[in-house]
Parts: sequence; structure tokens; C-alpha cells
Amino acid sequence: MDKKALFHKFVAFTTSVHQVTHEITKDIKSDSITPVQHSILEYIAVSQPVTISQISDCQNMSMPNTSRELKKLSEKNLCEKFAVAEDRRKQYIRLSKEGEVMMNEAFKHIEARFLQRIKEASDEDLEEINRSLDVLHSKVFYSSKSL
Repeated sequence: MDKKALFHKFVAFTTSVHQVTHEITKDIKSDSITPVQHSILEYIAVSQPVTISQISDCQNMSMPNTSRELKKLSEKNLCEKFAVAEDRRKQYIRLSKEGEVMMNEAFKHIEARFLQRIKEASDEDLEEINRSLDVLHSKVFYSSKSL
């Protein structure tokens, strides 16, 4: 297999993913938070509990900026810090009840748009999409947490 051609296909694919993600998520964000804060909440929602450094790495933000945004989200009662009993020094972040409600509402809208995109897919197409997502998730888009 030509790995250079595979890489170019990967770049084109990830560009399409970003484009579709933008289309599916546009106008979903609450007016009460910034796009950066929404992105942080989205990451927390799918990965919680997370550390500040994990959020910082994923969002490509400095630790001070991440801490500042988390403080704002905490003041809006959308996320909360907590310590683990085994190591009280280590702080984790999770969504608060209000944050869960906000993100569940956002994900409902995203799901509706996703279902609209795949409405013409046959059962066989859906199975192939499902298998493809599993392969991509396990072979390419795996989390560094699992390394």
C-alpha cells in the first residue's frame, strides 16, 4: 500500500470531517457561552471525568487559559471540579447537572442532523458505516488515554 497516498486520503477525510462537523453543529451553541466554552463542554461530556491538562491538550489551549475558561463555566454552574479519594491533589472536571442538560439538548439537535444525513442509507450501508467507524476509532482516532 502506498502510505503517501493513504496519508493524502486521510487529510482529505479529516477535512471533510471538520466541514461536516461544522454543518451539523452550527447554531447549536447556547448564547450564554462562547464557542470555546462550548467546545470544552463537549469534550468533557464525551470524556468525563477529565483533568485540566487533558482539556488543555485536547483544546490546544494553555493551562492558564483553560483554567480561566473552566472557572467561567463553573461560575455558570455548567461544570464542577472534584478530587479523587485516592489522590486528593488530583482535580477532575465533570459536567454539573445544568451542564448535562445543556449538552444533552445540543446532542439532540446534532443527532437529528446526523439522522437527516443518513436517512437514505440502506441497512447494509448503516452496517458498513458502523464497522468503518469502529475501525477508524480503534486504528486511527484512538485516545491517547488508552496508549
